[in-house]
Amino acid sequence: MRNHWIKALLVALATSFASSQQTIPSEPSPLADAQPARVIVYAVGPGVMAPELLPLNLPPISAEKCKMKADGNVVLSLLVDATGRPRNLTFLQPLGTDLDKLALQIVDADRFRPGTRDGTPVVVGQALEVDLQACVEQTRNKAGEKKFLLQLRSQPLQKLEALPQPPGEAVLAMGDGSGKDSSSGPTRIERVGGVVSAPVPLISPVAVFTDAARRAKYQGICLISTIVDRNGLPQNVRVVRKLDYGLDQNAVDAVEKYRFKPAVRNGEPVPVTITVEVNFRLY
Repeated sequence: MRNHWIKALLVALATSFASSQQTIPSEPSPLADAQPARVIVYAVGPGVMAPELLPLNLPPISAEKCKMKADGNVVLSLLVDATGRPRNLTFLQPLGTDLDKLALQIVDADRFRPGTRDGTPVVVGQALEVDLQACVEQTRNKAGEKKFLLQLRSQPLQKLEALPQPPGEAVLAMGDGSGKDSSSGPTRIERVGGVVSAPVPLISPVAVFTDAARRAKYQGICLISTIVDRNGLPQNVRVVRKLDYGLDQNAVDAVEKYRFKPAVRNGEPVPVTITVEVNFRLY
């Protein structure tokens, strides 16, 4: 039982509609002095057996108690190491909702019978589809503000698949989108440049105009700073160039729904700081 790994998530549900956005890499950082160890990554095929997902037993909540459902499929890329632990979790097909975060937490808690090459445990690249059925419950915090609690209402269905274009080598990393490595505490935040590649947006929803800004025919560019963590989730989203008429908050809401292929340094996914332009333009 690994129930303590799967925590309820506080989520803010919002919709986004109109603007164009551009991701701007930050300035480069100096190279790290020590290079982490690289490992060979195998693909399932002749002589290489696939890992086997071990049962993950979670207590579902009663479906009768759920008034607002949130369902969806998230597909993740991962490396299953020689001990059966999931490493280098990134998105292949995210949803752009907090189901993505829940899928990451579930897969981070998964354990596997490791894949083998000629009978010896090895690192194997895999894709994992996670079918989630969740319940959104409205609550209030101490300040009386509305919050939404996301919880599983049934066991997640998980299916291992072949990983498209697995890397030949990689540096193994762990983490669940929290900005921390689960084995060594807080991680160093990199900057794009040199050996650190820029994160690539997979989902970049547009931000919605406010009615007040539309009536005033007000437009402009809001600059948002965020950390893209090693899983490809935006963290610490904040405004660095403001706009009026409530557009700042709409820009933050949109960027929080971005999903990325994470930055990579020498084969290792790493968190980086970037700036995003959120362009509010009337057409």
